[in-house]
Amino acid sequence: MTRIAFLGLGQMGAPMAARLLGAGHELTLWNRTPEKADPLVEKGARLAATPAEASRAAEATITMIATPEALEEVVFGRDGVAQGLGGGSALIEMSTVGPEVVRSVAERLPEGVEMIDAPVLGSVPQATDGSLKVFVGTTDEGFEQWRGVLEAFGTPMHVGPLGAGASMKLVANSTLGALMSGLGEALSLAQGLALEPSVVLDVLAESAIGVTVKSKRELLDSGTFPPRFKLSLAAKDLRLVTEAAEAAGRDLRVARAARSWLEDADREGLGELDYSAVTAHIRGVEARAPTS
Repeated sequence: MTRIAFLGLGQMGAPMAARLLGAGHELTLWNRTPEKADPLVEKGARLAATPAEASRAAEATITMIATPEALEEVVFGRDGVAQGLGGGSALIEMSTVGPEVVRSVAERLPEGVEMIDAPVLGSVPQATDGSLKVFVGTTDEGFEQWRGVLEAFGTPMHVGPLGAGASMKLVANSTLGALMSGLGEALSLAQGLALEPSVVLDVLAESAIGVTVKSKRELLDSGTFPPRFKLSLAAKDLRLVTEAAEAAGRDLRVARAARSWLEDADREGLGELDYSAVTAHIRGVEARAPTS
């Protein structure tokens, strides 16, 4: 059993925190909207009033926060995590914020606090059943020390030193944006050529983009896009991808195009839907939220 503080109970964070509780860890929670912690508190977790309070007695503090700006506030803002962390503890950053943010946070933590980046690949179903891929950036010793905790979420993969986990997540998510935007453009072309949508999807399901089509077929057929991975977060991730590429001197034209489509769809009010709703935006058809 490890004393863990978990901060951020969004769509991914809540089931991930539940996995820790189910694994028998002593869990303290913080969330900007406190009532989201109620189901876990009923099962034995403790709710802290501030990030600093949550991290004060923890051996490891895990952050699962939506954006780099929000992470900055949670860690270094008033009553932030940095004020509660003690020497010998660890901050395990599991959000998608990019390697430069990870390194910037690490440089400013109190002396003696270990920083690990461990973003995850997968969405709500994988977070719930514990089958996420966890990209871990740390030393060999750090990976062995915290592997047991991270196994509650799925399969930890040691991908390199600090920052490598965040970098690997951007690489993986760059392909998600490209695939979904490419699918949207293919469907738009098919629409313009007056092809039957269901037949087009049958064909694409057996093509090189088949895995993406099959995983989103129900949403595409219904025009209803319950969020498994919110479009607004996908747009944020593609912004991080293109910024990281520019800093590395790499020309990612497909990633820039995917970012453009996702940001357009977000501005049109689709940000709270699943990121596959970008296909409807590209086609110029309605994308609906679930009714319940």
